Amino acid sequence: MASSVLKSSCHRTTQQESSSRFTYTTNGDMFRKTHDELDFEFLGNIRGKAWRFQTNMYGNGSTNRGREERYYLWFDPSKEFHRYSILWTTKNIIFYIDDVPIREMVRNDEMGADFPSKPMGLYATIWDASDWATSGGKYRANYKYAPFVAEFTDLILHGCATDPLEEVVATGCAERNDQLASADFATITPKQKLAMKKFRSRYVYYSYCYDTVRYPVPPPECVVDPVMRQQFKETGRPKFERRHRKFKQRGQVMSARNYGDQNNE
Repeated sequence: MASSVLKSSCHRTTQQESSSRFTYTTNGDMFRKTHDELDFEFLGNIRGKAWRFQTNMYGNGSTNRGREERYYLWFDPSKEFHRYSILWTTKNIIFYIDDVPIREMVRNDEMGADFPSKPMGLYATIWDASDWATSGGKYRANYKYAPFVAEFTDLILHGCATDPLEEVVATGCAERNDQLASADFATITPKQKLAMKKFRSRYVYYSYCYDTVRYPVPPPECVVDPVMRQQFKETGRPKFERRHRKFKQRGQVMSARNYGDQNNE
């Protein structure tokens, strides 16, 4: 379990920018052609528009089979700190924002080595994603507004520390994995399931599972929701783009911790 509290900010005076912030786990430095990776990626921002971000997963160097999902945020991540967490066990992967699970991937035997299985480290980067991150490269990073800043605090790692060069798994890792899989945060509660369903129905604006142009046959881990399927085009994007406003409470941007208490629009 990797969890960090992040305030992501590029100078707010910018009209448009496309430098992206990434928090991710990977082992690309050790396994250059067979690396695993789990990503939280902020996709730049145009001032006054909803923030967008992406989650992704690679296993065993399967970069030609991206498993991207893209979302709108219901808050401004540059205003306050929020907790971004990745749960990775031998059975599933869950992405969280604060207490809200936004995506779960359950391991499927048909995935084979595409499911991450090798030791990974935690990284954070800021890099120029002008070619694709903001409206497909429509807006370019403006270095006039550098430096670009991301602030982190309260980093927490749960799991088994190991040397990726060692062929034998470190002693005690099996026990640590069992402890992790049985922890409270490893199970999505009924309340969290409701919050995740609400989030996904409102804020997902691309899902590879519904992109039949890219994947005529959905990858094996995809659980296709027939209700959500009706909301997406064959390109994996919504049939009808929604307008997203900032949720406010007492004049402040609503935090993710209050997400489950929002009234229906």
